[in-house]
Amino acid sequence: VKANPNRARFGFGKKAVLVNIDIQKAYTDTEQFATAYETDPNQINYVNDLARKFRALDWPVVWTRVAYVESGEDAGAWGTRTNTPDSLQNIKYGSTRYEFDDRCEVLDTDITYTKRMPSPFFETPLQSLLVWHGVDTVVLTGGSTSGCIRAGAVDSLSRGYRTIVPEQCVADKHESYHFANLTDLMLKYADVVDVQEVFTYLDTQKG
Repeated sequence: VKANPNRARFGFGKKAVLVNIDIQKAYTDTEQFATAYETDPNQINYVNDLARKFRALDWPVVWTRVAYVESGEDAGAWGTRTNTPDSLQNIKYGSTRYEFDDRCEVLDTDITYTKRMPSPFFETPLQSLLVWHGVDTVVLTGGSTSGCIRAGAVDSLSRGYRTIVPEQCVADKHESYHFANLTDLMLKYADVVDVQEVFTYLDTQKG
């Protein structure tokens, strides 16, 4: 798919938002949590580099993470399949699993949202933020590729945004899920590109 020169792309627009999805310890700390994963060991470094370039342009930088109330009831049906310390609905506010990865450079001027479902758009203020900033392009990073990245890309395209996924900036539990979903995203919902292409785009923009 990547090598097909005739395949049309959505391309970059005039202004973008960076949405970093669930780069929290539940999904990044592979030494502590069975739910964590790593695909590219430089993923978070790339995300931080993107965030710096977005801030330099005065473009919005958003970080999302998931957490649930003590009862877990706000996870709804999604939280009913298992109930172990590793279960989704047992990511609690204030817990270690809820914390952003220590390597993430989350600034006070960035925007952080807690979400409960896969898409960063679902029941968060993200849509309103994008309207306020007048963006036409959404750059998605984080994980998992097959879960929240895919859900975010489908919702982003459905709302009319050009959607970009820098390949080195997303991760999943297994390479088979990761690459199968990147392929499907590229075919349908997003441009899956090398992160260097995003850097080049940002370097040519004016804030």
